[in-house]
Amino acid sequence: MTDRLYSVEQVAERLGLHVRTIRTYVRDGRLNAVRIGKQYRIAEADLEAFTGLPVPAPVRETVGRQRHTEVSSIVQVEAISAEMADRLTTLLMGAANTRSPDDEPLRIETAYDAERARMKVIVLGGLADTARLFEYMEGVLAS
Repeated sequence: MTDRLYSVEQVAERLGLHVRTIRTYVRDGRLNAVRIGKQYRIAEADLEAFTGLPVPAPVRETVGRQRHTEVSSIVQVEAISAEMADRLTTLLMGAANTRSPDDEPLRIETAYDAERARMKVIVLGGLADTARLFEYMEGVLAS
């Protein structure tokens, strides 16, 4: 067992949660932490007890890490029929779900407003993947 301590930011990144969520868990006593100065530190054993699992490997290491970019986009499509919105959603979800497990995460959400004939597409992912997805969208919408 190690006595490694993690910052709130490191725990949030490793668990895929927001920093505020981790701070709330600490303040509520759900996640044990020690206060060092003005910051909380979470022991590896406490993190493992909280999750019930070994501490996950970091998404990226601080020292010697590779550059990482991510795109957050909201695309609004006006004057789109329900059928075309369904077709576009199917295409986007298919593109996101047929990726290799080694690829960077690609998250897609769609919402269709029938009253306004408007669709919103939310995309979170890497630069290249997002650009490819937008090209697919453009191809479907241009037809």
